[in-house]
Amino acid sequence: MLYLIYALIAVLGVINTPALSVLEHTREIGLLRTVGTSRRKISRMVQLESVLIALHGALLGLGLGIAWGIAGQRVLTLYGITSLSIPWTTVLAVLAGSVLAGLTAAILPAMKAARTKPLTAIATAS
Repeated sequence: MLYLIYALIAVLGVINTPALSVLEHTREIGLLRTVGTSRRKISRMVQLESVLIALHGALLGLGLGIAWGIAGQRVLTLYGITSLSIPWTTVLAVLAGSVLAGLTAAILPAMKAARTKPLTAIATAS
């Protein structure tokens, strides 16, 4: 149950990031569209940004988690715990899940960004 709550919090953070990114960068997206960037490239840009953010977050979390696990195991050697086991299949599953969550979370924001009218986006107040 605790893993489910952790995953839910992580996915909500991943979903929130691309949506806020598109809202905050409306003018920049409009400028890119004005200079000739296609809708497909704008959509791909938002998707790539979302995947990179999700992957960096997962790498940071996994790196810190493994470092804390190693440090905790070293401290516990005083109490007889001498072996360290890192579940590499779980680590790889988390990385794959973060990429999938990043791609899924970017679908609606990428569509919104691609449909942005260039002149309307440039005219929005920042």
